[in-house]
Amino acid sequence: MDAVGKRGEDAACLWLAARGHTVLERNWRGGHCEIDIITADADGLHFVEVKSRTAPTTADPLVNMTAAKQKHLVQAALKYLHSGARRFADAEVNFDVITVLFEKTTTIIQYYPQAFIPIYD
Repeated sequence: MDAVGKRGEDAACLWLAARGHTVLERNWRGGHCEIDIITADADGLHFVEVKSRTAPTTADPLVNMTAAKQKHLVQAALKYLHSGARRFADAEVNFDVITVLFEKTTTIIQYYPQAFIPIYD
């Protein structure tokens, strides 16, 4: 992970924690699959993808959350849920995206809860 990505994940974790999320995992790996952040809150379990950029940028970082990336995140979440995370068996599962834009001395965070609903083939 590059320095911008690490800073973005750090900022996203702090932002989520300040809004009632408990950070359970960071950079969780299950084989070739990785999840940036896994949190829990009153709404359930959140699998969070973080997209970080440094200004100026030509496109919203959210555009990089492609269908292939969504599928990869869903596969990773299934591995996590089958790896012993039984305490979340009845929890609502959310796939969220956070974009972090570093602009000189300002950090702009945008949160997209339930950014997508998984489609199974």
